[in-house]
Amino acid sequence: MTIREKQEAWERKYLSKYASLSCESRGRDIEEPQCDLRPIYQRDRDRIIHSKSFRRLKDKTQVFLSPEGDHYRTRLTHTLEVSQNARTIARALRINEDLTEAIALGHDLGHTPFGHAGERALSAALWNLLEIQLTDADLQGTQEYQELLFNGDGTPKAMFHHNEQSIRVVERLEKKGKGLNLTWEVRDGIRNHRSAGEPATMEGKVVRLADKIAYINHDIDDAIRAGIIAEEDLPKASTRRLGNSTRDRINSMIHDIVTNSEGRDTVCMSQETAHAMNELRDFMFQHVYFNPRAKGEEVRAESMIRQLFEYYYENPAELPEEYKHMIEDHEKTEIVVCDYIAGMTDSFAVHTFRDLFVPKAWRG
Repeated sequence: MTIREKQEAWERKYLSKYASLSCESRGRDIEEPQCDLRPIYQRDRDRIIHSKSFRRLKDKTQVFLSPEGDHYRTRLTHTLEVSQNARTIARALRINEDLTEAIALGHDLGHTPFGHAGERALSAALWNLLEIQLTDADLQGTQEYQELLFNGDGTPKAMFHHNEQSIRVVERLEKKGKGLNLTWEVRDGIRNHRSAGEPATMEGKVVRLADKIAYINHDIDDAIRAGIIAEEDLPKASTRRLGNSTRDRINSMIHDIVTNSEGRDTVCMSQETAHAMNELRDFMFQHVYFNPRAKGEEVRAESMIRQLFEYYYENPAELPEEYKHMIEDHEKTEIVVCDYIAGMTDSFAVHTFRDLFVPKAWRG
């Protein structure tokens, strides 16, 4: 037996009956020979870590744009915290830790520069473009117009989703268009890691909750460090249930998930803990995520991203060669422009904007 086969045998013997076994994966879109050392999900984890999009996460905003200080989270450190939380839960539940880690490490690969501000900017740019295209096609006011642009409650649809972009990164953009050829289970977990998602595997369900645990707690920690809020400002009912420190709250949430999920085919919290966590989340939206002091620069960031989109949409010949080739291969220009901008780091987006729009000093 190879080392991989021994590991697969270990999984069959010791993992939970609800775990996703490496030897039972639905496989890759392009079949490959198996590795003699690593099971299939471990290979996916390694491919993600070695990807360019993973390395770029170190210079992408989590919550605070370009903060002064070395200890604020970036999209990369967020990803690592999600991975650690998810692995702890997966090990306790005896499900596949390699699959869990691969999903966690890949879940935000498609995130834009400047966090959700960049995501909103690209979504708005795509929405406006589609509105123009539908109007030009004399579809304004029709049922098709309404269905394409608006939700059932009349609000504009989001046109850019970072989870779908993460899938595009691993399937289409990495390795100069070849993609990473990840397994179906990893891609399913990445696609469905948002709260509204429905992952097909226990491992994906773990990451979906671990993501929320990570960002709520580390965003509280960063906001306290920034002086935006204080520990004593947090909702008292939540802190009584979960604890009065980041460490205690994470510990409480993870223990609650394990207690309520062990021996079951689902991953969940108790109603009391879920309520306390959601109360903290609501508090963060009110006092941090929509706080002008904390998020004041996001208006400028969104404007910058939208101007970059408009420039490259109108001037696709200015895109790097690999993106121009994608348009030549009949990809929609607006999608390719989103691919390019979403892949930028914060600093590269600022540098590009300056090159395109800020006048340079004349040199004689």
